Amino acid sequence: MALLEVDDLRTYFTSRRGDVKAVDGISLAVERGKTLGIVGESGCGKSVTALSIMGLLAPNARVVSGSVRFEGRDLTELSDRELEDIRGRQIAMIFQDPMTSLNPTLTIGLQLTETMRRHLDMSRDEARKRAIELLEEVHIPNARARLDDYPHRYSGGMRQRVMIAMALSCSPKLLIADEPTTALDVTVQAGILDLLEELRDEHEMSMIIITHDMGVVAESADDIAVMYAGQIVEQTNAEELFDHPEHPYTEALLGALPQVEDENVRQGRLTAIPGRPPDLVDLPDACRFAPRCPYASRNDSCTAKMPELRELRPGHLVRTAHPASERQGAPVPAAAP
Repeated sequence: MALLEVDDLRTYFTSRRGDVKAVDGISLAVERGKTLGIVGESGCGKSVTALSIMGLLAPNARVVSGSVRFEGRDLTELSDRELEDIRGRQIAMIFQDPMTSLNPTLTIGLQLTETMRRHLDMSRDEARKRAIELLEEVHIPNARARLDDYPHRYSGGMRQRVMIAMALSCSPKLLIADEPTTALDVTVQAGILDLLEELRDEHEMSMIIITHDMGVVAESADDIAVMYAGQIVEQTNAEELFDHPEHPYTEALLGALPQVEDENVRQGRLTAIPGRPPDLVDLPDACRFAPRCPYASRNDSCTAKMPELRELRPGHLVRTAHPASERQGAPVPAAAP
């Protein structure tokens, strides 16, 4: 049994115009000790998927159908109190912006010890000692003195490390990192990704990394799910996805990556994806990527009905009528090596 199994999850938001179908029938699994990357452009449903797993949805959002099984237990059927016992203790999450996630009026020490005292029944001194160890574990220098600083005294990269320390404070089995490198410069990004991988191996935990950056999942993920307009359109292991991308959207994402030559000079131009995603209130019955797809035409089946998510090769799922391996003579968008 996988550690986490999401089956046909649908999460909708109520709006004046109707239901916003942010997550619309996704299924995925996270194996023990492995990292799943969820990738796609802004608004595709990545973060809502994570918040649905955590049970942290906004008041106007609801899980319409589907299940989220963690170690065989369906989280969607638990009470708020039962979810509180799981959040932080067994499943932890790192949010996008550490500055808004950290309370600016409380010291780092108070925020780090709160979760441990709640879930591990530690005394104040025990939790403080463990907090210092956690800051050292995420490579924050002079941890004992920095414990009593407020968040504004930390740089962006250091605040992100504090968020990682908080997430690890109760040794969770699953860590969800939502855009963990957003707003960080390139060198800091690399350090955060290396730290996450190091801690995953050290703590023997599973991870979900949510990002719009294909470079991040290439470096960090074992398996990848590509999302578009609330659906998974391609899913396989990382090596297979980068070597043999099948969905036109996946190819377009890879084609938008900068190509750097040995001389550190980028050749050519980046490939932009034309058009825009569909309205999540008024979704078409056909393929949601068809209006932006270079292979779809008016006579294609994909413009008339929704393609099924099918298995092209063992473990490689794709939702399109035009997978790369089945095209004949069609130009293939540039993909990253």
